[in-house]
Amino acid sequence: MFQVDAKTKGLDVYRVGGAVRDTLLGWPVVDNDWVVVGATPEIMQQRGFKPVGRDFPVFLHPDTAEEYALARTERKSGHGYGGFEVHASPDVTLEEDLSRRDLTINAIAQRFDGALTDPFNGQRDIEQRLLRHVSPAFSEDPLRVLRTARFLARYAHLGFAIAPETLELMRDVSRSGELSHLAAERVWVETEKALGEPNPDRYFTALNDCEALAAWWPELTDDVVLANALEVMALETVAQVAIDSSLPLAHWRYALLVSVLNDAQRDALAIRLRLPNAVTQLARHVALSRDILAEPLSDERVLHWLERLDGWRKPAQVNAQLQLIKRLAENTLEPLNRAWQAAQSVDPQVLLQAGYRGAALGKALREHRQQAVASALMDTH
Repeated sequence: MFQVDAKTKGLDVYRVGGAVRDTLLGWPVVDNDWVVVGATPEIMQQRGFKPVGRDFPVFLHPDTAEEYALARTERKSGHGYGGFEVHASPDVTLEEDLSRRDLTINAIAQRFDGALTDPFNGQRDIEQRLLRHVSPAFSEDPLRVLRTARFLARYAHLGFAIAPETLELMRDVSRSGELSHLAAERVWVETEKALGEPNPDRYFTALNDCEALAAWWPELTDDVVLANALEVMALETVAQVAIDSSLPLAHWRYALLVSVLNDAQRDALAIRLRLPNAVTQLARHVALSRDILAEPLSDERVLHWLERLDGWRKPAQVNAQLQLIKRLAENTLEPLNRAWQAAQSVDPQVLLQAGYRGAALGKALREHRQQAVASALMDTH
């Protein structure tokens, strides 16, 4: 139940979507979304609500800043996530608004007194642990394929599965080519969220099961590659790596996932998804770290690793990788750490005072660093 305040008193208001679903599941509720039935934009603005919806009428509560949307229906009119005509008016019923939602567990509304409106048996599907589509209109929005896979990544540990008929509908969307019309940024948003869920591997296995990987992740469509990538991503202590390095868990998981690819594949994926530079860079760094662990350490290989991490200018990047190596191969951490400290101790000022300049300075600096690394590695043998 929730309280009616002065701004919402007299309005036909319902809490909807994720807040209701997660309350019923006993899952933490992060945000509340509200739908208002029978109102107009003018009524909302007269009560102080601030309009923010560009494509349909959504308003921010003047005190809580929570979103209140007018009840609406949608009709497919184009490709992709945004190809819809929206109809919002006081005649749109609560049931009509709920019917446009993706999954039955997201199509439950709650009145202020706690009473639930559940026209599509979402409560039953919560009890049966099923992710089931509300109607055939599910296939009109290709983003729902990714969202359903993301919900599986979130709730799989609670026993949830995708209903067979919904998986088949997802497969139809994949085969239609509609996924290619999604904006790369939207694909990454869903993927990044999924990577932060308890079972991110289920996101990718679900997309593979419905043939959706080929549209955006063709590098992962080979079953052996995907299995290897998911195994690497499942590093049990990656959460602690994220905490120690202050880099997001989702980004570490992504970097580990794609570390099984070659450089060209990894870069192609980054370009296709229009990844933030920080994510692309972390993926390169993790691949470098996994490569250096693949063979015995040598002064040249360690120096190359430090150079590719831009360690002299950005030491935090080396330190972040050392946190990962601590979990991947703890016996390698000490020699690498010593080599890193030794290389850092080489002072360019000393070489400048010795008369080195320009290219000669750069060459001498590298030689001294390599010697320092070699000595450090010898000390650890």
